[in-house]
Amino acid sequence: MARYPLNLPLELKREAEQLADNQGISLNQFILWSVAEKVGSLRQGLDDPRFPNITYMRGMSGFPMPVLRGRNLRVQTISIENTKWKQTPAQISANHDIDEKLAIEALAFYEAHKAEIDENIKHEIELEASHA
Repeated sequence: MARYPLNLPLELKREAEQLADNQGISLNQFILWSVAEKVGSLRQGLDDPRFPNITYMRGMSGFPMPVLRGRNLRVQTISIENTKWKQTPAQISANHDIDEKLAIEALAFYEAHKAEIDENIKHEIELEASHA
């Protein structure tokens, strides 16, 4: 891993520290995560402008996964909680300590990209079964 000195405006640093603290991670992890998210988004051009709080990140599988922007919470996790576990957006938001509007947006994104996300879920189930 390469080191890079970074100078942030004081107010931006404070805001980033607060967001990192809210998520239970270090400022360094938050900055790394944010840069990785942005670079991945720009390289892939996959983001759907109708859903500003959803972006794509490459998961451990190497496949791009839609996640809540600024969090490592996959849209498919939210969709499974809603469709399989019958949880409401309010319950999902409480489970993950997110604003209910984000859960609603993630579910709307799921409906708009259902085939893609269901394929990701299917792939993960198959991968899991092959390693059992």
